[in-house]
Amino acid sequence: MEKTENRMTTALPQRRRFRRHLSLAGQYLVMQLLIIGIVLTGVIVVSVHQATESFETVESRRSLSAAESLAANGLLRTLLPDAAPEMGAALPAMAESVRSVSGLSVVAIADADGTIVTSSHPAEVGTSILHEGTTVMQGRAWRGVVDHDGTKALQAQVPVLDDGGDMIGVVAAGQTYPSTAEIVRDIAPNALFTLLVCVILGATGSVLLARRVKRQTRGLEPREIAELFDHREALLHGVKEGIIAIGPDGRVSLANDVAKELLHLPDDCLGRTLPELAVEPQVTHALMTAQPDPDRQFLIGEKVLVFNRMSVTSDGLDLGSVTTFRDRTELTLLEQELGDTKATSDMLRAQTHEFANQLHTISGLIQLGHHDDVVGFIDGVSFSRSRIFGDVSSQVSDPTISALLIAKASVAAERGIALNLSANSHLPPCDDPLARDLTTVLGNLVDNAIDAVAGTPTPSITATVRDDRGTITVIVDDNGPGIDDAVIEEIFTQGFSTKDSAVSGGRGFGLALTRLVCNRRFGDVHAVNEDGARFIATLKRDEAMPTDHPAAVPHFDERSTILVDGGSR
Repeated sequence: MEKTENRMTTALPQRRRFRRHLSLAGQYLVMQLLIIGIVLTGVIVVSVHQATESFETVESRRSLSAAESLAANGLLRTLLPDAAPEMGAALPAMAESVRSVSGLSVVAIADADGTIVTSSHPAEVGTSILHEGTTVMQGRAWRGVVDHDGTKALQAQVPVLDDGGDMIGVVAAGQTYPSTAEIVRDIAPNALFTLLVCVILGATGSVLLARRVKRQTRGLEPREIAELFDHREALLHGVKEGIIAIGPDGRVSLANDVAKELLHLPDDCLGRTLPELAVEPQVTHALMTAQPDPDRQFLIGEKVLVFNRMSVTSDGLDLGSVTTFRDRTELTLLEQELGDTKATSDMLRAQTHEFANQLHTISGLIQLGHHDDVVGFIDGVSFSRSRIFGDVSSQVSDPTISALLIAKASVAAERGIALNLSANSHLPPCDDPLARDLTTVLGNLVDNAIDAVAGTPTPSITATVRDDRGTITVIVDDNGPGIDDAVIEEIFTQGFSTKDSAVSGGRGFGLALTRLVCNRRFGDVHAVNEDGARFIATLKRDEAMPTDHPAAVPHFDERSTILVDGGSR
């Protein structure tokens, strides 16, 4: 038993290797030969069954006709009442004559009791002609199957009646069934001809079909297609980038695990359209429209994704598109940190420049001998700086926001821009998450304002930060040229930028992140034109948020997914 199992386990890989080494045409031919063999076997079985039924129909009629003809013979009716087994030659001659003329295998004559007096099979003489189920003793003809010395035969039995209508004997005529081998030999020529024709047609069809399939599969064999599919699956699920393919009908035809995770797609997304999958409109636009420039950036939730879309065609036929995208959030955060570092270095550089000018002034006064003026100058500088620090600290109690405003004021002063804090500003201390969000909102709005007033004769910016019973309002006014009314909302939702878009990595994170942070804290941001541009942003403290607000899950509306290329003006 164990040896048999070992032979079976070793035979399976051999059969698999045999199939792998067969060409496509060879595999088709083997398959068709198997089908032809199965069909031919079925045809032979059906033919044998039909031949048997035809034999029974034809031979039962012929047997009945021969038996009736013999039973109506006048001489038989005369001799039969006095006949005895193996007596006389007239009855055997009559029976043999009927058998030879009809071509039957057996003809037998029996007396009124059913005892056979003569038969084509001498061994039956003296035995009973009656069989189970026969109705001949009731005066009716009967047809059925009987057994002659182990040979099955089809037999008809007819009663012999005298002139008075009394039964004086029985005549039986029958034909033995042909064997299965004989029937197969009869149908073998036709079956072999049919097999030959099928093999020729199957081989020709296999070659033609294989050529057609190979043209459609770029000449690849099935094993090569399987290997290519395995490699593709390994590649799709092994890369760390999201890959999604959209067919020409707008349905998702391919999506790897990373794509499903980043775009929040269900596992059964294949074959469904983007609207059915509730994909954000801007992302749908990016996946369905041509992309002239590489690395198109989107802010989806709190992740920054970089998209690259390519249309796919073959022989002029549109096959849809393939889009790859990757998570750029960490790189974006690093860029922001580098930006903060650059802003800090700019502030230090501005202060260094300012201190250098002051030291040069002090040195000049000392060289001129104006010592009293030196003391007065130093007192004035100290008073001015202390006044700035004091004004900000008295209105903004949170140290993080105070430091941000002082740093931005220094950077603005370096560029000749006046950054003022309005008199009605008031901000109590904030917790760390709120302070970080305020830093993002206020810093981005001030940076946009500094860029907007550049080139203005007397650039000026006014910032307002106040807390009204848990709702924090941030207002930044500038005296720049303002914003075009036609795009005043588009700068938040449709990816609009008035800055140079050739900057590496794109522009416009400022207003995009500002609106995202405001929406997350159940607020918003909008812009109006009042002698320049005014940006008004609102955020809620944690205690002012709805009681059912999950602190760990940010709130987004449709505008939370926006084009990163254009958030600032």
